[in-house]
Amino acid sequence: MLVPASHLDLLERPILGHLATIGADGGPEVAPVWFGWDGEVIKVSSLQTRQKVRNLQRNPGASLLVVDPDDDYRYIELRGRVVRMEEDLDHAYIDEMAKRYLRVDSYPWQRPGDRRVVLELRPERVRTLG
Repeated sequence: MLVPASHLDLLERPILGHLATIGADGGPEVAPVWFGWDGEVIKVSSLQTRQKVRNLQRNPGASLLVVDPDDDYRYIELRGRVVRMEEDLDHAYIDEMAKRYLRVDSYPWQRPGDRRVVLELRPERVRTLG
C-alpha cells in the first residue's frame, strides 16, 4: 500500500494511533495504541485478553487513524485487515514500542503472566487530510 510522502511522517513519528475494530454487536470500538510501520504493515502489540483482540479474531477488518499532534486537521487513516496475529513470547515487540514511545529499554508496565500478541494490519485503503 502506497502511503503518500506528504503523510509518511505521521507513521514514522511516535504518535499515538487510534485503532477501530468491529464489536460483537456490529458497532465500532476504538482504542488508543502504540504502533509501528515497516512500509507494508502496521504492527500493534496488545494483551491477548483485550477486547480489540477478540474483535479482530472474529472480524479482521480494522482502521488506524493517526492525527498530527501539531495540526488537528492533518491525519492519515489506514483501512485494511489484520493478516497476522502472533504471540509475543519474549515481549520483544512491546519492548521495541517502549523504546519508540517512552525511550526506555523495556516496557515498564509488564506484569507476571501477561501474554501479548502482535497484530499486523495490512492497509488496503489510505485516506489523508491536510
